[in-house]
Amino acid sequence: MQLRRNIVSLLLCLVFLFSHVSVALAADADEPQAADAKSSASDSKIQVDARSAILICTDTGDVLYAQNEYEKQSPASVTKIASLLVIMDAIESGRISLEDEVTASEAAVEKGGSQIWLEVGEVMTVDELLKATVIASANDACAALGEYIAGSEQAFVKMMNEKVASLGLENSNFENCTGLDDTITNHYSCAYDLAFMSKELIAHPLIREYSTVWLDYLRDGETELANTNKLVNSYNGITGLKTGTTSAAGFCLSATATRDGMGLCAVVLGCETSEARFDAATSLLDYGFANYKVISPEIDEAQITSVKVKGGIQKETVPVASGLQKILVDASNTDVQASYSIKTQVEAPVKKGDVLGSVTFASEDGNEIAKIDLVAQSDIGKISIKYIWLKLLCFMGR
Repeated sequence: MQLRRNIVSLLLCLVFLFSHVSVALAADADEPQAADAKSSASDSKIQVDARSAILICTDTGDVLYAQNEYEKQSPASVTKIASLLVIMDAIESGRISLEDEVTASEAAVEKGGSQIWLEVGEVMTVDELLKATVIASANDACAALGEYIAGSEQAFVKMMNEKVASLGLENSNFENCTGLDDTITNHYSCAYDLAFMSKELIAHPLIREYSTVWLDYLRDGETELANTNKLVNSYNGITGLKTGTTSAAGFCLSATATRDGMGLCAVVLGCETSEARFDAATSLLDYGFANYKVISPEIDEAQITSVKVKGGIQKETVPVASGLQKILVDASNTDVQASYSIKTQVEAPVKKGDVLGSVTFASEDGNEIAKIDLVAQSDIGKISIKYIWLKLLCFMGR
């Protein structure tokens, strides 16, 4: 009888333990589901109906939203962002000027798609052709500018690819300067690359003189230039930038805007309709402006102490902030704290730009937002026998 009671008790204990283990396992299994739900809720803040999309801050380069951002796709006329980068470089370096006259070639005239119907031998200024390229996405105007800068479209495209590579972008390759993709096989880019090309392009003040124009004219008013980017006429703070459409690429857009000192760029590729691309870009830009802000960090010079230079011909040096730029924070952040970390001593020699400390900026909850290096202002040599002798000779020569 006692044995039976012991067996029953043992079984009850096992049932009790097993039920608790099962509950614990069930609780553990639920944790990832809760995390996924939170992630989904975060993602649902923006609905982007596009093959790929990205939102970046053009002041800091921070990525605020991304969807298939590295997927290689035909960018259609958004290609012209790369073309315009090369054109801006040529203008700002003085290789060409806005007043230069360009004669349209047969190759440029034969470009299809959007155009201003250039005639062979027709002469227009760089300013007029640039206006047509930016506002109306004119393929013939863009090709004429490319030929004028590089001698041929092929040579110009080589410059485009070199420019993109110099920016550290690895998922783009262009075969023409227009984005027409009916006869090419290896012409592609991605939302990420196009956003950072746009960031570079919109930094040129000259480009905004064209990209913000809604309506203009050429040929003494005979040719109307209507901006293909409808947000120019409807979105608060819009600064540009470029549309693109082909049957292979779908409807594409790189839209840039600035509000309250913060610049954003939204790129959407592969939308099904023209309206969808503008709606998607608007949603992205609205999200960015509602949830983020850009601040200029302030350095308290009183907090930057001098650093002793052991064995140096200069006994100490005061470091300076390097790369002091704007930083992106959540819009809810009302207070950003700065903390200073500076070396007390370094060994000579010291090179200009050597890191001697840093300033860390953190949000109210202690999360690091950005870090700026404090660096040496100049070279500081090491004391040597030669240096001592020279000093001694100078002293004796007095």
